[in-house]
Amino acid sequence: MGLLLPSILANAQRPHSNYVLVQSSIAQTCLPVLRRLVNHRPGSKRARTILICFLYPPSSLCEGTGDAIDILDYTGNVPGYAGTFNDPRDAILEAAKAAPAAPLNIIIDSVDTLASDLGSTSQTYQFLHALITLIRARPNPSTLILHVLAPSQLIPLLSATSFSPSLTHILAHPPVLLTHLATAYLTPPPPLSTPEKFWGVFIPFSERAYESEKLVFGPNGEGSGGIVKGELVVEVLVRGGGEGRRRTVERVLEGWADTKGGPCELNAMESLKSIWTKKAVAEEAPPDPTQNVSFNLNLTDSQQQSRAQVPLPYAHEGKPLDNQAAPAAILYDPDSADDIDDDDPDEDLDI
Repeated sequence: MGLLLPSILANAQRPHSNYVLVQSSIAQTCLPVLRRLVNHRPGSKRARTILICFLYPPSSLCEGTGDAIDILDYTGNVPGYAGTFNDPRDAILEAAKAAPAAPLNIIIDSVDTLASDLGSTSQTYQFLHALITLIRARPNPSTLILHVLAPSQLIPLLSATSFSPSLTHILAHPPVLLTHLATAYLTPPPPLSTPEKFWGVFIPFSERAYESEKLVFGPNGEGSGGIVKGELVVEVLVRGGGEGRRRTVERVLEGWADTKGGPCELNAMESLKSIWTKKAVAEEAPPDPTQNVSFNLNLTDSQQQSRAQVPLPYAHEGKPLDNQAAPAAILYDPDSADDIDDDDPDEDLDI
């Protein structure tokens, strides 16, 4: 089975998903994936992209300017600092409505910064809902791509079916998370363990953000760069927007390595090689304890025959089994202090 992430990056999903939620965390950024989404979404030669920057400067995301991409830079529009804060919502909506009648990609980095600037989670949600409604009215393949930094109050709202029935959720995890689960919980990623067992351990562990932060920034942590820079684990969740049986959810775990051009298999990542090396060593045949000793531990054929003829000292060896059950009985051995006689113990009572 091929990788799912390349088809998402190439905007070639079937059926097309018009909503992508890219999730970073303090322990692992998803910036390489977001950068690829900005610069490599062909979909259609007539498609246009509006990049809206609140967190990272445009130079961190866009490889170059072109006729097919419009940049709205709000990184310097910060409330409370010198100058007057301008609410960017009307300008963004006007730019989206003024775009030519062709497929349109709107990319926002990041919605948490926008919510912080507006000072309201509900107003941010309403604005994003207006954007996705505008995207749905556009011809395919039009996409709304939102970058969010976990933990965030917006994640449950933006991943709910009420916001969008269809969803492509891309989450970044540090590679040390998988090595920790493989060693501490004996649960390596599939196919080294069953998907049911792995996801049952991985999902609740990864949702506790402090666990990943401790693995990365703790006393024995690897730091934000990791052992191998440019590598991260990508969790991809795709939710269909159909009704009934057509509504399906697919969840996969894939790798990302800058040295390999981006998406790759997990076993191709340098930072995860220890997982597959330990598995290969465990599958090797155990060493023969009779080798390289100064005496012979093996038996000859005659010795094995003689050993087989030795009667075993079992209590019922050679005796037929009695299939008839013995009648139940109580056997009592009186103690020396017991006063046992046939007299009536109550004969002195006048009853």
